[in-house]
Amino acid sequence: MRTTVTIDEALLHEARLEAAQTNQTVSKVLETALREHLVRRAEAPRVDFVLPTFPGGGLLVDILDKEALADALGDNEPAR
Repeated sequence: MRTTVTIDEALLHEARLEAAQTNQTVSKVLETALREHLVRRAEAPRVDFVLPTFPGGGLLVDILDKEALADALGDNEPAR
């Protein structure tokens, strides 16, 4: 199948060198590299990451209420 992709110039240069050294087409080099990448990714163990949770005691201040938030942060207290 024929398609068009945009590839970094330096990467394409390396692919062309690999193709010339191994007597393959650039397409074959890129296809092989992509296939190997996909196989490695499929075989890699999946790590599920779960964020820890802590009891927070409920809502303390509505962060959308500017005045309540300023009060909670101490921004509405007079300067000393």
